[in-house]
Amino acid sequence: MELTNNRKEQKPKANGTAPVIADRKLKSKYWAYFWWVFGGIFGAHHLYLGRDAHAFIWFSTLGGYFGIGWLRDLFKISTYVDDANDHPHFVEQFKLSVRHHKKPTFSTVRFIGALIVGYLWGLLLWMAIPQDEIYGLNLRHLMILVPLAVALGVWVIGNIGREQGSLWPTLVCSYLMYPTLYYIGDDSTWLSLMVVVDALVFDTFSKEWRLKPREKKSAAKRFLGLALAVILYLALWTSYFYFNAVVTDSDGEEIKLSEAVKHFFTSPMWLDLKTTLWTTWEQIKNQGFWATWQQLIDMSDLRGEMNAYKVLGLSQTASESEITTKWRMLSKEHHPDKVKGSDEERKAAQDRFMEIQQAYEILSSKKNRRQRKNRRNG
Repeated sequence: MELTNNRKEQKPKANGTAPVIADRKLKSKYWAYFWWVFGGIFGAHHLYLGRDAHAFIWFSTLGGYFGIGWLRDLFKISTYVDDANDHPHFVEQFKLSVRHHKKPTFSTVRFIGALIVGYLWGLLLWMAIPQDEIYGLNLRHLMILVPLAVALGVWVIGNIGREQGSLWPTLVCSYLMYPTLYYIGDDSTWLSLMVVVDALVFDTFSKEWRLKPREKKSAAKRFLGLALAVILYLALWTSYFYFNAVVTDSDGEEIKLSEAVKHFFTSPMWLDLKTTLWTTWEQIKNQGFWATWQQLIDMSDLRGEMNAYKVLGLSQTASESEITTKWRMLSKEHHPDKVKGSDEERKAAQDRFMEIQQAYEILSSKKNRRQRKNRRNG
Protein backbone atom coordinates (compact mmCIF):
# COMPACT_ATOMS: atom_id res chain seq x y z
CA MET A 1 0.00 0.00 0.00
CA GLU A 2 1.47 3.30 -1.06
CA LEU A 3 0.51 6.69 0.23
CA THR A 4 1.83 9.70 -1.60
CA ASN A 5 2.12 13.21 -0.26
CA ASN A 6 2.09 15.96 -2.85
CA ARG A 7 2.84 18.79 -0.48
CA LYS A 8 6.40 19.19 -1.67
CA GLU A 9 8.72 17.68 -4.21
CA GLN A 10 12.49 17.51 -4.28
CA LYS A 11 14.41 18.97 -7.15
CA PRO A 12 18.23 18.81 -7.58
CA LYS A 13 20.18 22.01 -7.63
CA ALA A 14 21.75 23.12 -10.86
CA ASN A 15 25.16 21.87 -9.72
CA GLY A 16 23.69 18.51 -8.64
CA THR A 17 25.10 18.75 -5.11
CA ALA A 18 21.95 18.74 -2.98
CA PRO A 19 18.19 18.78 -3.44
CA VAL A 20 16.01 21.72 -2.55
CA ILE A 21 12.39 21.57 -1.49
CA ALA A 22 9.83 23.41 -3.60
CA ASP A 23 6.57 24.02 -1.77
CA ARG A 24 3.46 24.57 -3.76
CA LYS A 25 1.31 27.50 -2.72
CA LEU A 26 -0.70 26.59 0.37
CA LYS A 27 -4.36 27.39 0.80
CA SER A 28 -5.37 29.91 3.44
CA LYS A 29 -8.06 29.27 6.05
CA TYR A 30 -8.82 32.98 6.02
CA TRP A 31 -9.65 32.95 2.32
CA ALA A 32 -11.53 29.69 2.64
CA TYR A 33 -13.81 31.26 5.27
CA PHE A 34 -14.05 34.43 3.19
CA TRP A 35 -15.35 32.50 0.19
CA TRP A 36 -17.59 30.46 2.48
CA VAL A 37 -19.32 33.68 3.55
CA PHE A 38 -19.34 35.34 0.12
CA GLY A 39 -20.46 32.64 -2.28
CA GLY A 40 -20.28 29.53 -0.13
CA ILE A 41 -23.90 28.65 -0.89
CA PHE A 42 -22.73 28.11 -4.49
CA GLY A 43 -19.55 26.27 -3.50
CA ALA A 44 -17.04 29.14 -3.84
CA HIS A 45 -14.91 27.93 -0.91
CA HIS A 46 -14.70 24.43 -2.38
CA LEU A 47 -13.70 25.89 -5.71
CA TYR A 48 -10.93 27.85 -3.98
CA LEU A 49 -9.67 24.65 -2.33
CA GLY A 50 -9.65 22.74 -5.61
CA ARG A 51 -12.65 20.60 -4.70
CA ASP A 52 -14.42 21.17 -8.02
CA ALA A 53 -16.89 18.28 -7.73
CA HIS A 54 -17.85 19.42 -4.24
CA ALA A 55 -18.31 22.97 -5.54
CA PHE A 56 -20.63 21.80 -8.31
CA ILE A 57 -22.68 19.74 -5.84
CA TRP A 58 -23.16 22.86 -3.72
CA PHE A 59 -24.09 24.86 -6.81
CA SER A 60 -26.65 22.31 -8.00
CA THR A 61 -28.24 21.85 -4.56
CA LEU A 62 -27.98 25.44 -3.26
CA GLY A 63 -25.43 24.76 -0.59
CA GLY A 64 -26.00 21.08 0.03
CA TYR A 65 -29.78 20.74 0.11
CA PHE A 66 -30.77 24.38 0.56
CA GLY A 67 -27.91 25.48 2.80
CA ILE A 68 -27.64 22.54 5.22
CA GLY A 69 -24.28 21.41 3.85
CA TRP A 70 -23.09 25.01 3.66
CA LEU A 71 -23.75 25.49 7.38
CA ARG A 72 -22.01 22.19 8.18
CA ASP A 73 -18.95 23.41 6.26
CA LEU A 74 -18.46 26.09 8.89
CA PHE A 75 -17.06 23.36 11.14
CA LYS A 76 -15.33 21.41 8.34
CA ILE A 77 -13.37 24.12 6.52
CA SER A 78 -10.31 23.70 8.74
CA THR A 79 -10.17 20.00 7.79
CA TYR A 80 -10.71 20.80 4.11
CA VAL A 81 -7.80 23.27 4.16
CA ASP A 82 -5.51 20.75 5.86
CA ASP A 83 -6.53 18.20 3.23
CA ALA A 84 -5.78 20.62 0.38
CA ASN A 85 -2.40 21.49 1.92
CA ASP A 86 -1.48 17.90 2.81
CA HIS A 87 -0.86 19.06 6.35
CA PRO A 88 1.37 16.52 8.15
CA HIS A 89 -1.12 15.98 10.97
CA PHE A 90 -3.96 15.39 8.50
CA VAL A 91 -1.85 13.01 6.40
CA GLU A 92 -0.82 11.05 9.50
CA GLN A 93 -4.44 10.67 10.58
CA PHE A 94 -5.35 9.54 7.08
CA LYS A 95 -2.57 6.94 7.12
CA LEU A 96 -3.84 5.60 10.45
CA SER A 97 -7.35 5.29 9.02
CA VAL A 98 -6.02 3.38 6.01
CA ARG A 99 -4.02 1.00 8.23
CA HIS A 100 -6.95 0.26 10.52
CA HIS A 101 -9.66 -0.01 7.87
CA LYS A 102 -9.36 -1.88 4.62
CA LYS A 103 -11.92 0.50 3.07
CA PRO A 104 -13.54 3.75 4.22
CA THR A 105 -16.05 3.25 7.00
CA PHE A 106 -19.72 3.98 6.51
CA SER A 107 -20.54 7.70 6.66
CA THR A 108 -24.14 8.66 7.33
CA VAL A 109 -23.61 12.18 5.96
CA ARG A 110 -22.01 10.94 2.75
CA PHE A 111 -24.65 8.23 2.28
CA ILE A 112 -27.53 10.71 2.74
CA GLY A 113 -25.76 13.10 0.37
CA ALA A 114 -25.58 10.35 -2.26
CA LEU A 115 -29.30 9.66 -1.83
CA ILE A 116 -30.23 13.32 -2.17
CA VAL A 117 -28.00 14.17 -5.12
CA GLY A 118 -28.75 10.94 -6.99
CA TYR A 119 -32.48 11.48 -6.58
CA LEU A 120 -32.39 15.18 -7.50
CA TRP A 121 -30.30 14.65 -10.63
CA GLY A 122 -32.45 11.78 -11.78
CA LEU A 123 -35.63 13.72 -11.08
CA LEU A 124 -34.31 16.81 -12.87
CA LEU A 125 -33.50 14.86 -16.02
CA TRP A 126 -36.90 13.19 -15.83
CA MET A 127 -38.66 16.57 -15.55
CA ALA A 128 -36.55 18.14 -18.31
CA ILE A 129 -37.59 15.63 -21.01
CA PRO A 130 -40.35 17.27 -23.10
CA GLN A 131 -43.66 15.47 -22.65
CA ASP A 132 -45.02 16.64 -26.00
CA GLU A 133 -43.51 16.09 -29.42
CA ILE A 134 -41.01 18.70 -30.59
CA TYR A 135 -41.14 19.25 -34.35
CA GLY A 136 -42.59 15.78 -34.68
CA LEU A 137 -39.94 14.15 -32.49
CA ASN A 138 -40.91 12.15 -29.44
CA LEU A 139 -38.14 12.71 -26.89
CA ARG A 140 -39.65 10.57 -24.13
CA HIS A 141 -37.21 7.84 -25.09
CA LEU A 142 -34.53 9.95 -23.38
CA MET A 143 -35.87 8.47 -20.14
CA ILE A 144 -33.25 5.81 -20.74
CA LEU A 145 -30.73 8.38 -19.44
CA VAL A 146 -32.42 8.78 -16.04
CA PRO A 147 -30.56 5.80 -14.48
CA LEU A 148 -27.31 7.34 -15.72
CA ALA A 149 -28.11 10.61 -13.94
CA VAL A 150 -28.90 8.74 -10.72
CA ALA A 151 -25.68 6.70 -10.92
CA LEU A 152 -23.61 9.82 -11.62
CA GLY A 153 -25.08 11.61 -8.61
CA VAL A 154 -24.20 8.73 -6.30
CA TRP A 155 -20.75 8.31 -7.87
CA VAL A 156 -19.79 12.00 -7.65
CA ILE A 157 -20.64 12.09 -3.94
CA GLY A 158 -18.63 8.90 -3.42
CA ASN A 159 -15.54 10.41 -5.08
CA ILE A 160 -15.30 13.57 -2.99
CA GLY A 161 -12.22 13.97 -0.82
CA ARG A 162 -9.96 11.04 0.05
CA GLU A 163 -12.46 8.39 -1.04
CA GLN A 164 -13.16 7.06 -4.51
CA GLY A 165 -14.90 4.26 -6.36
CA SER A 166 -15.76 2.98 -9.80
CA LEU A 167 -18.90 4.16 -11.60
CA TRP A 168 -19.57 0.83 -13.27
CA PRO A 169 -21.18 -1.21 -10.46
CA THR A 170 -23.56 1.64 -9.69
CA LEU A 171 -24.32 2.22 -13.37
CA VAL A 172 -25.03 -1.47 -14.02
CA CYS A 173 -27.25 -1.57 -10.95
CA SER A 174 -29.19 1.49 -12.18
CA TYR A 175 -29.97 -0.08 -15.53
CA LEU A 176 -30.90 -3.39 -13.93
CA MET A 177 -33.46 -1.39 -11.92
CA TYR A 178 -34.79 0.41 -15.02
CA PRO A 179 -37.36 -2.23 -16.09
CA THR A 180 -38.96 -2.23 -12.64
CA LEU A 181 -40.61 1.11 -13.52
CA TYR A 182 -43.26 -0.77 -15.47
CA TYR A 183 -44.08 -2.88 -12.41
CA ILE A 184 -43.82 -0.17 -9.74
CA GLY A 185 -45.74 2.41 -11.77
CA ASP A 186 -45.08 5.39 -9.49
CA ASP A 187 -42.17 7.53 -10.77
CA SER A 188 -41.12 8.88 -7.37
CA THR A 189 -41.10 5.45 -5.72
CA TRP A 190 -39.11 4.02 -8.62
CA LEU A 191 -36.49 6.77 -8.43
CA SER A 192 -36.24 6.47 -4.64
CA LEU A 193 -35.74 2.72 -4.80
CA MET A 194 -33.12 3.07 -7.55
CA VAL A 195 -31.05 5.65 -5.69
CA VAL A 196 -31.12 3.65 -2.43
CA VAL A 197 -29.92 0.50 -4.19
CA ASP A 198 -27.25 2.46 -6.10
CA ALA A 199 -25.93 4.06 -2.92
CA LEU A 200 -25.78 0.69 -1.13
CA VAL A 201 -24.01 -0.93 -4.09
CA PHE A 202 -21.42 1.86 -4.26
CA ASP A 203 -20.82 1.79 -0.52
CA THR A 204 -20.48 -2.02 -0.49
CA PHE A 205 -18.63 -2.84 -3.70
CA SER A 206 -17.01 0.32 -5.11
CA LYS A 207 -15.82 2.47 -2.25
CA GLU A 208 -12.09 2.52 -1.53
CA TRP A 209 -9.38 4.85 -0.28
CA ARG A 210 -7.87 7.42 -2.61
CA LEU A 211 -4.21 6.65 -1.98
CA LYS A 212 -2.76 8.89 -4.67
CA PRO A 213 -3.48 12.60 -5.11
CA ARG A 214 -5.72 13.68 -7.93
CA GLU A 215 -4.09 14.66 -11.17
CA LYS A 216 -3.49 18.39 -11.14
CA LYS A 217 -5.45 20.20 -13.83
CA SER A 218 -4.72 23.58 -15.30
CA ALA A 219 -7.06 26.47 -14.52
CA ALA A 220 -8.35 26.32 -18.10
CA LYS A 221 -9.29 22.64 -17.83
CA ARG A 222 -10.96 23.17 -14.46
CA PHE A 223 -12.93 26.11 -15.80
CA LEU A 224 -13.97 24.22 -18.92
CA GLY A 225 -15.13 21.18 -16.95
CA LEU A 226 -17.14 23.23 -14.48
CA ALA A 227 -18.57 25.44 -17.23
CA LEU A 228 -19.83 22.42 -19.17
CA ALA A 229 -21.38 20.93 -16.03
CA VAL A 230 -23.11 24.22 -15.14
CA ILE A 231 -24.37 24.74 -18.71
CA LEU A 232 -25.81 21.22 -18.81
CA TYR A 233 -27.43 21.66 -15.41
CA LEU A 234 -29.01 25.01 -16.34
CA ALA A 235 -30.09 23.63 -19.73
CA LEU A 236 -32.05 20.88 -17.97
CA TRP A 237 -33.83 23.42 -15.78
CA THR A 238 -34.53 25.59 -18.83
CA SER A 239 -35.99 22.62 -20.67
CA TYR A 240 -38.24 21.81 -17.71
CA PHE A 241 -39.54 25.36 -17.33
CA TYR A 242 -40.06 25.85 -21.06
CA PHE A 243 -41.60 22.52 -22.05
CA ASN A 244 -43.18 20.98 -18.94
CA ALA A 245 -43.68 23.43 -16.05
CA VAL A 246 -47.28 24.50 -15.46
CA VAL A 247 -49.19 27.00 -13.33
CA THR A 248 -52.73 26.50 -12.03
CA ASP A 249 -55.36 29.22 -12.43
CA SER A 250 -58.31 29.98 -10.14
CA ASP A 251 -60.46 27.43 -11.99
CA GLY A 252 -57.97 24.67 -11.25
CA GLU A 253 -56.86 24.39 -14.87
CA GLU A 254 -53.19 23.92 -15.72
CA ILE A 255 -51.45 26.32 -18.10
CA LYS A 256 -47.96 25.80 -19.45
CA LEU A 257 -45.56 28.23 -17.83
CA SER A 258 -44.07 29.23 -21.20
CA GLU A 259 -47.54 30.10 -22.49
CA ALA A 260 -48.42 31.94 -19.27
CA VAL A 261 -45.27 34.07 -19.51
CA LYS A 262 -45.97 34.88 -23.17
CA HIS A 263 -49.52 35.97 -22.35
CA PHE A 264 -48.34 37.96 -19.34
CA PHE A 265 -46.36 40.26 -21.64
CA THR A 266 -49.58 41.10 -23.50
CA SER A 267 -51.67 41.56 -20.34
CA PRO A 268 -53.03 44.97 -19.24
CA MET A 269 -51.05 44.64 -16.01
CA TRP A 270 -47.73 44.38 -17.84
CA LEU A 271 -48.63 47.02 -20.43
CA ASP A 272 -49.50 49.51 -17.67
CA LEU A 273 -46.30 48.68 -15.81
CA LYS A 274 -44.28 48.96 -19.01
CA THR A 275 -45.78 52.40 -19.71
CA THR A 276 -45.00 53.54 -16.16
CA LEU A 277 -41.42 52.30 -16.38
CA TRP A 278 -40.91 53.96 -19.74
CA THR A 279 -42.34 57.25 -18.45
CA THR A 280 -40.05 57.08 -15.42
CA TRP A 281 -37.05 56.43 -17.65
CA GLU A 282 -37.88 59.43 -19.85
CA GLN A 283 -38.28 61.58 -16.75
CA ILE A 284 -34.88 60.46 -15.44
CA LYS A 285 -33.27 61.45 -18.74
CA ASN A 286 -34.93 64.88 -18.66
CA GLN A 287 -34.84 65.80 -14.96
CA GLY A 288 -32.04 63.65 -13.58
CA PHE A 289 -32.09 60.63 -11.30
CA TRP A 290 -32.30 62.31 -7.90
CA ALA A 291 -35.12 64.69 -8.86
CA THR A 292 -37.09 61.78 -10.28
CA TRP A 293 -36.31 59.68 -7.21
CA GLN A 294 -37.63 62.43 -4.92
CA GLN A 295 -40.86 62.62 -6.92
CA LEU A 296 -41.26 58.84 -6.70
CA ILE A 297 -40.80 59.04 -2.92
CA ASP A 298 -43.49 61.71 -2.69
CA MET A 299 -45.86 59.74 -4.95
CA SER A 300 -45.33 56.61 -2.86
CA ASP A 301 -47.19 58.29 0.03
CA LEU A 302 -44.77 56.90 2.59
CA ARG A 303 -46.44 58.86 5.41
CA GLY A 304 -49.91 57.80 4.31
CA GLU A 305 -51.12 61.40 3.99
CA MET A 306 -52.64 61.01 0.51
CA ASN A 307 -54.60 57.97 1.67
CA ALA A 308 -55.67 59.83 4.84
CA TYR A 309 -57.26 62.61 2.76
CA LYS A 310 -59.01 59.91 0.71
CA VAL A 311 -60.36 58.16 3.83
CA LEU A 312 -61.81 61.45 5.11
CA GLY A 313 -63.16 62.33 1.68
CA LEU A 314 -61.17 65.56 1.42
CA SER A 315 -58.91 67.12 -1.15
CA GLN A 316 -55.23 67.63 -0.35
CA THR A 317 -55.83 71.39 -0.19
CA ALA A 318 -58.31 71.09 2.72
CA SER A 319 -57.67 73.41 5.66
CA GLU A 320 -57.07 72.27 9.23
CA SER A 321 -60.56 73.32 10.30
CA GLU A 322 -62.11 71.37 7.41
CA ILE A 323 -60.12 68.28 8.41
CA THR A 324 -61.25 68.54 12.04
CA THR A 325 -64.89 69.11 11.11
CA LYS A 326 -64.97 66.16 8.70
CA TRP A 327 -63.25 63.90 11.23
CA ARG A 328 -65.82 64.70 13.96
CA MET A 329 -68.71 64.13 11.56
CA LEU A 330 -67.40 60.77 10.30
CA SER A 331 -66.50 59.63 13.82
CA LYS A 332 -70.09 60.17 15.00
CA GLU A 333 -71.56 58.61 11.88
CA HIS A 334 -69.44 55.44 12.04
CA HIS A 335 -69.15 55.00 15.80
CA PRO A 336 -69.44 51.26 16.62
CA ASP A 337 -71.94 51.92 19.45
CA LYS A 338 -74.50 53.05 16.88
CA VAL A 339 -74.45 49.72 15.06
CA LYS A 340 -77.01 47.18 16.37
CA GLY A 341 -76.66 44.61 13.60
CA SER A 342 -74.72 41.34 13.34
CA ASP A 343 -71.20 40.73 14.57
CA GLU A 344 -69.88 41.19 11.03
CA GLU A 345 -71.58 44.57 10.72
CA ARG A 346 -70.22 45.72 14.10
CA LYS A 347 -66.72 44.57 13.14
CA ALA A 348 -66.97 46.44 9.82
CA ALA A 349 -68.06 49.58 11.69
CA GLN A 350 -65.19 49.17 14.15
CA ASP A 351 -62.68 48.84 11.31
CA ARG A 352 -64.08 51.89 9.55
CA PHE A 353 -64.01 53.91 12.78
CA MET A 354 -60.37 52.97 13.43
CA GLU A 355 -59.47 53.86 9.84
CA ILE A 356 -60.96 57.34 10.32
CA GLN A 357 -59.06 57.87 13.60
CA GLN A 358 -55.79 56.78 12.03
CA ALA A 359 -56.31 59.12 9.06
CA TYR A 360 -56.92 62.05 11.41
CA GLU A 361 -53.82 61.22 13.47
CA ILE A 362 -51.69 61.16 10.30
CA LEU A 363 -52.92 64.57 9.18
CA SER A 364 -52.54 65.95 12.71
CA SER A 365 -48.91 64.81 12.69
CA LYS A 366 -48.50 66.64 9.40
CA LYS A 367 -49.81 69.84 11.02
CA ASN A 368 -47.43 69.44 13.98
CA ARG A 369 -44.48 68.94 11.68
CA ARG A 370 -45.36 72.12 9.81
CA GLN A 371 -45.56 74.09 13.06
CA ARG A 372 -42.17 72.81 14.27
CA LYS A 373 -40.63 73.58 10.89
CA ASN A 374 -42.05 77.13 10.92
CA ARG A 375 -40.69 77.75 14.45
CA ARG A 376 -37.23 76.58 13.40
CA ASN A 377 -37.28 78.75 10.28
CA GLY A 378 -38.65 81.68 12.21
